[in-house]
Amino acid sequence: MAAWLASRGYPVHPLAPGTKTPAANCRECTGRHHSPEACPCHAQGRWCHGFHAATTDLDTLRAWWRREPEFGIGVACGAAGLVVIDVDAHACGLPDRQRLLPGIPIDDRVDLTGLQSGFDTLALLAAHRSRPDPCEDASTLRVRTPSGGMHIWYRAPKGGPRLRCSSGSSSRVALAWQVDVRAEGGYIVAPTTRTAAGVYEALPGARLPAPLPLWLVAELVRTGHADSPAPAGASPCPSPAPAAVRGLPLRGVRQEAGRRLLRGLLEEVGSCGASPSGTAFSEKLNRAAFTAGGLVAGGHLDAAEGRLLLLEAADRARPRQSRRNVLIVESGLRAGSDRPIHPKERT
Repeated sequence: MAAWLASRGYPVHPLAPGTKTPAANCRECTGRHHSPEACPCHAQGRWCHGFHAATTDLDTLRAWWRREPEFGIGVACGAAGLVVIDVDAHACGLPDRQRLLPGIPIDDRVDLTGLQSGFDTLALLAAHRSRPDPCEDASTLRVRTPSGGMHIWYRAPKGGPRLRCSSGSSSRVALAWQVDVRAEGGYIVAPTTRTAAGVYEALPGARLPAPLPLWLVAELVRTGHADSPAPAGASPCPSPAPAAVRGLPLRGVRQEAGRRLLRGLLEEVGSCGASPSGTAFSEKLNRAAFTAGGLVAGGHLDAAEGRLLLLEAADRARPRQSRRNVLIVESGLRAGSDRPIHPKERT
């Protein structure tokens, strides 16, 4: 499996036999304080410093596994261009409902009976966004963990934000309660790895990672997983006004008015797909993003929903320029967030 992954461009490093932790450093590195990225051992074919030593060089990998055939397999997420949603199923008490989906208040009327793991909170988040549950996404590689959890492997967005790791138990950055993120700055345990608790087993469906869905990109940016800092004085993800999100799912005449106004602009963006040029695509997308930013600031649109709708429309019209689409959308949203928009509401 290590060679199979490396041949597909996923840098691999060894895990200590029977565990999910990296193999130990050499004696020199154990007692020496130096940057893992600058460690001289890597040039000498050693596996020091965990995912920092990950490689796709097959000769190096063969030498490592000849030395210790019982090594497990780790994949360096950042170098591999992976974002892995790590869903846990730990037996522990349910936290306060406002910690289940960071940044999304859950109305007291929402029945949480039976909710007990990351599978439930990720499904709750998907339902809130009217999107399919990633745990059911057979179009991408999914791995069942020995503890009963799941790793959902995705390819990081090309030209999009650089995403980093987090912990689902964190009070500062998390996608959801008991839902971790493995990305830049971390590694993931590969299928077939055996630990004392059991085997990491690929589930039926795709054997390779699919692109990270745009709605999950938006959620990861919203929850602070974007590694790239925002320009001075700007937010990488405009925050909704306090009244913008009242419960699950998001409803109300204020939001409907915002969606209705944005819908017409999105149709103009989408119509550009019929022609490769001469349609003022950039201007239309920028106008839609600017309007969305104003609607978010005015409490008439959810930030993540607006970003998702914009990127989906842009990528349908110009699928070959995703990087440019992201830049236009982010710029427009930031500019629009300084000018709140309050559309007329139908009663």
